[in-house]
Amino acid sequence: MKQTSFIVAGAGGRGYGYAEYAKLYPQEGVCVAVCDPNDEARNRFGDRHDIPEDRRFKDWKDLLDKPKMADAILICTQDAMHKDPTIALSAMGYNILLEKPMAPTPEHCREIVEAAVKNNIIFAVCHVLRYTDFNRKLKSLIDSGLIGKIHNVQLLEPVGYWHQAHSFVRGAWRNQEESSFMLLAKSCHDLDLLNFLIPGKCKKVSSFGSLSYFNRANQPKGAADRCVDCPLEIETDCPYSAIKIYLRDFGQNLSVWPVFAITRGETRDAVVAALKSGPYGRCAFACDNDVVDHQVVNMEFEGGTTAGFTMCAFNEAGGRQINIMGDRGTLQCTDGDITHFDFLTNKKTIISPSDGDELAQSGHGGGDYGLMRSFLTAVRENDQSKVSTGPDVTLDSHLIVFAAEKSRLNNTVETL
Repeated sequence: MKQTSFIVAGAGGRGYGYAEYAKLYPQEGVCVAVCDPNDEARNRFGDRHDIPEDRRFKDWKDLLDKPKMADAILICTQDAMHKDPTIALSAMGYNILLEKPMAPTPEHCREIVEAAVKNNIIFAVCHVLRYTDFNRKLKSLIDSGLIGKIHNVQLLEPVGYWHQAHSFVRGAWRNQEESSFMLLAKSCHDLDLLNFLIPGKCKKVSSFGSLSYFNRANQPKGAADRCVDCPLEIETDCPYSAIKIYLRDFGQNLSVWPVFAITRGETRDAVVAALKSGPYGRCAFACDNDVVDHQVVNMEFEGGTTAGFTMCAFNEAGGRQINIMGDRGTLQCTDGDITHFDFLTNKKTIISPSDGDELAQSGHGGGDYGLMRSFLTAVRENDQSKVSTGPDVTLDSHLIVFAAEKSRLNNTVETL
């Protein structure tokens, strides 16, 4: 098997995680360069993949005046930093794996798609939920007609109280001007999953949601603006305390996410220092966040199928829950299993879709490595069909997200 060579632009959590696939399956891929402005992140990544110093770049633009040095590039920069590298590097002939979302505006998404098509590259977006054994099996059950025609689908994304506080209150995705709105930043995965599972195109969208809790109005009386300065009786009674999350709940392993995201020092002293001065030590009720903490989206598809999606911060993190209702039965999905109920026999059958290989151990239920396997195969075989999140289908999903946010802001029903 010919190795697919790739570059990673953005050596943060997502870029680092995708590149780990090449450490597990070196016969399939090899990382040959890295681009990141953060010296510590760039060198940690470079050391991990034995990348020579002259291929550790501070900026993806450093690639523009050099001969093409890999088959592909993984663009894992921040949301608003996707358009320019995608357009420029696709023109150089690099095949591109682009972290979701494509871009914070419909116009920029369209420009990205146009560039990918014009330059005839292999292009995929990291909607990793399509690449899990679980969701592929679920899709095959729906397409087989097992439960008849689909009439309604319900999908819940339980973001989790601490995950919301980490990423969307204190973290890089807390503010729309610096990243993107919540539905695009976090839940474009989910609307893409509905678009994947439900036959036909989405025709109408409506949405409601708000930032109702993580604001000054709900800061406990007497609380400080930084958790390390908060009175003990208030801090120990707060589920969202940064001390609780990073030192008590996740303090046993400082080298993994989410602690990894706030400091790469991997010592307790480094974490404490980050909480004293960095953004992740701020009171969850005293940040500059403006993204919603709960939202619902209602969708109508061709043929009359309806779907409801709920994103909510106030729950235990993880474990998307899906209920699919057809006219001959239902599929209920929780805890890694699919329960089929048959209307004709009144019997329930448990279906376990995963074979439990190494791919299933990666992030997003195996989707991270499933995506990498598909993308590297597509590049190696020069076959765009090997990935299911190509330019056109991904643009369709993104336009649903933008329509939903427009509905939320304007109190309208949006037609696609």
